[in-house]
Amino acid sequence: MYREFARKMIITTLLISFVPLSLLGYALYYNFAKAYHERIEQQINSRLRDCAQTLDIFLEERLVILSAIANMSTLEYYKNISHLQSLFQSINQKTGGDLIDLGVINSSGDHLAYIGPYNLKGLNYSQEAWFDQVMVKGVYISDVYMGYRKIPHFIIAVRASKNGTDWILRATIDLDILTRIISTAQMGKTGDAFIINSAGVYQSPSRFDKNKILTDSEIDSSMFGANITVVKRGDGPDKNLVYNGLWIRNGQWLLIVSQNTDEYLLSFSDMANEQLTLFFLAVLGIVITTVIATSISVNTLQSRDKEVAELNAHLIQTDKLAALGKMAAGVAHEINNPLGIISTKAGWMRDLLEEEEFKDSPNLEELISCIDKIEEHVQRAGKITHNMLGFARSMEPVMERIDINALLTKTTEFLNHHAQINNINIRLDYAQSLPEITSDRSQLQQVFLNILNNAIDAIEKEGDVIITTKLEHDTRKAKDKVVVEIKDTGIGIPDHIKKRIFDPFFTTKEKGKGTGLGLSISYRIIEKLGGTISVKSEKNRGSLFSIILPVTLSENDN
Repeated sequence: MYREFARKMIITTLLISFVPLSLLGYALYYNFAKAYHERIEQQINSRLRDCAQTLDIFLEERLVILSAIANMSTLEYYKNISHLQSLFQSINQKTGGDLIDLGVINSSGDHLAYIGPYNLKGLNYSQEAWFDQVMVKGVYISDVYMGYRKIPHFIIAVRASKNGTDWILRATIDLDILTRIISTAQMGKTGDAFIINSAGVYQSPSRFDKNKILTDSEIDSSMFGANITVVKRGDGPDKNLVYNGLWIRNGQWLLIVSQNTDEYLLSFSDMANEQLTLFFLAVLGIVITTVIATSISVNTLQSRDKEVAELNAHLIQTDKLAALGKMAAGVAHEINNPLGIISTKAGWMRDLLEEEEFKDSPNLEELISCIDKIEEHVQRAGKITHNMLGFARSMEPVMERIDINALLTKTTEFLNHHAQINNINIRLDYAQSLPEITSDRSQLQQVFLNILNNAIDAIEKEGDVIITTKLEHDTRKAKDKVVVEIKDTGIGIPDHIKKRIFDPFFTTKEKGKGTGLGLSISYRIIEKLGGTISVKSEKNRGSLFSIILPVTLSENDN
């Protein structure tokens, strides 16, 4: 039944899954190229943004370092060439050697001190545009220009003021370092990255033409907004050339990453093969997942059905026990009445035999023997009816504080003589400092007597009965429980009857030696007291009865 259900479930699930999967494959086939190009564009934009941020940080760090150093001392101090040399080396150590030279210029534009590879000392910069910018704004980062060096370079200059004297500390930045930072934004074989100024002039060399610096890029910088802007070439052989641009240095420079998207076009066959492979992998994944999920679901369903069947069997057994209890109470009541009459008459008959007229009877001994037999069997029948009434009646426990160790010791005293006669050793292994529990003393003693009697009967001759107590903490219910274990070295219980030992009137003892109610009554008592009782046993290897009792009986246990 379950196998057929699993087969139908797998087939249905696969049919339902393949329809949307086919539609998905169809959509992927036509949208893969678009998604791929979008991903490439995102990668370009990510590199562009990271490179722009790195450039901004690079320039800002140099500007801050120069400003901090310029304001640390006076013009007279930095005019000293040894001091300026020390300053130049210190800055290059901190920045990784990206300064080409360093100079000190007074407020009149005279180059008072210089450290670097060029002969610039003594030049006057008062007519240079950057000089006025520094004196007015306090800081300045120039575009790339030729200047007195006659090679492309750019400078960072800061104004310092000490003791009423203004002066300028100016540094030339190595353009190769700037170019290396820009190159990190390049992608693939056709990707390029460079900087232009607001006029569209190259401020850094192109990857494919080093001589383009300070030439017109023919790119309209006004087309690029404040955020990342994508501009397509749109004509000629470079119709698939795309410019991604982002302004840096507060709009002074435009960082551009160019890319020919043809480089990333996949051929039709490549796309088909990739999507076909993806489709079959998805089919395989669905089949495997469906089989595994169905197997798990069916196993779970089978387990739940088994639990329901066991629960139903337990409920049926409970109903049987309830009906049997009512019947047992009725039967015991009906039997007790004639047993009482028989017992009374037997006593009367014994009294008659003591009179003179019967003492000389030749059958006196036989008559007394018969009366003894009658009273013996009346007592036996009375014991059976008493057990039946105890099983049938739901007696409310009388709760009191009990020392389990002391109760067990007292209980074993009743059995010591019988055990010693049969060479059976009762050993006690108690947990120390065991807390008292709230329970019914007499009913617990009845349970312990039943189990200990059974243990001694199972051993018959020469063996051990071991009684162990310990304290356990139930983390799920956050409460302590006392555990009593009674282990014997007797004949054990076969597996096929182990589940029946708590059933009423079930016994493995010989006819006439047991009523089959002891363990059943014990089970009901422990259950009523909020505990549990269980057994582990193997044939010819003894039995272990475990009784777990709550330290304090809660309302839920009643």
